Amino acid sequence: MSAEHETDPALLGRVHFIGMGGAGMSAVAKLMLARGVPVSGSDRQDSPALRQLQDLGATVHVGQRAEHVDGAQTVVVSTAIPPEDPEYSAARAAGLRVLHRSEALAAAMHGRAVVAVAGTHGKTTTSAMAALALHTAGLEPSWAIGAHVADLGSNAALGTGPWFVAEADESDGSFLAYGPRIAVVTNIEPDHLDYYASREAFYRAFDEFAATLPADGLLVACQDDPGSRALAERHRSAGGRVVSYGTEPGSDVRVLPGEADGLRTSSTLLLGEGADRREERLELVVPGRHNVLNATAAFCVAVEAGVPPADAVRGLAGFHGSARRFDLRGEVDGVRVFDDYAHHPTEVVAALTAAREVASGHRVIAIFQPHLFSRTREFAAEFADALALADEALVIDIFAAREQPVDGLTSRIVTDRAPAHVRYVPDGADAVAEAAAAARPGDLVLTVGAGDVTALGPRLVDRLGAR
Repeated sequence: MSAEHETDPALLGRVHFIGMGGAGMSAVAKLMLARGVPVSGSDRQDSPALRQLQDLGATVHVGQRAEHVDGAQTVVVSTAIPPEDPEYSAARAAGLRVLHRSEALAAAMHGRAVVAVAGTHGKTTTSAMAALALHTAGLEPSWAIGAHVADLGSNAALGTGPWFVAEADESDGSFLAYGPRIAVVTNIEPDHLDYYASREAFYRAFDEFAATLPADGLLVACQDDPGSRALAERHRSAGGRVVSYGTEPGSDVRVLPGEADGLRTSSTLLLGEGADRREERLELVVPGRHNVLNATAAFCVAVEAGVPPADAVRGLAGFHGSARRFDLRGEVDGVRVFDDYAHHPTEVVAALTAAREVASGHRVIAIFQPHLFSRTREFAAEFADALALADEALVIDIFAAREQPVDGLTSRIVTDRAPAHVRYVPDGADAVAEAAAAARPGDLVLTVGAGDVTALGPRLVDRLGAR
């Protein structure tokens, strides 16, 4: 049941990673090192990820210079690396093999059966949960996940077992490279329209993703999400195998109504029908209905991989979250500060809904940083509606990431469409000061976004302590 990846990493020679400190690139670099491949790499600034790779045996450069690629046979780049980067330019001029990060990850999967977890939201958590369920069951999986997972000890590892769990990124079409045995689609909501020509093109990409499954492969799809449900129907009509999951009647694995208690959730999974009907109790120590669905997708993966259902839910009960996914940053005088990576309106709704459950009747204060000018402009009204779920929301300036600033476009495009308790506070330091002054014992403060807003959480904890 090996995955159909023809590129043996042993044939790549020395592999040089440009931008090696990023979550995705560092994961692939770790896997190459675990396979015994000589690895070098660079990044614009030092980081714990670079230091860890150096400790594992990589040659690390801080700063990017053309001579860093000397002696490499293969160079790995991500979509974020511009063509004019000095190392990228030198690699092309020297005629070196250049791989996109997704192609390098596919090579690292060589000889394994792949579980590729895709979707607009939830793929990091779902892939982490699936890897943990397989690991706890003793299947010794490999994994590559876009965030550090404390329960697994790393964002990537090469196991001795047959399965490889990968977070499959749709943002630049990368998820089409992996040839999975099991493909998971958590949901399909248009995003990354800076890459895709249209919403229709975004939806088509998921059909292409499902089409990469072999004839005996399995699509695991969320019945609650219209886009995922429609994809499952098309795939099933074309003769493909599908397992659906969700709260909706007709789901192959149905989530029955459950309970929430602070950070904990309890649900019952209904499997089969008639005489084959059985139930499994799913107990989680992470909050939110969205995480119940993520765990149910991971449960489906584990069962397909041969894990008994009771062992699968037992493994999932040990999942404590992944970095930047409702991550507790500290508590001072009864005020808890959490951080979350949510950067799409649906994700912001899920994060704030979970925050309401955890706050248990106390106030929720959010500091939100929009990510990308194109996404902010496309979903400004939806972000405004989502942030209205907080008792107070402070919206700081847009994090540009890979984009150039757009003249006249600021976070006001969100706050101008929102109720009065959603306010534009351009500077993060001012937002921290205001949130700290407003927070009372029992309140929950949530920093939200995919940019450097994550750095505000520790500063907020310090500010609360100094009050």
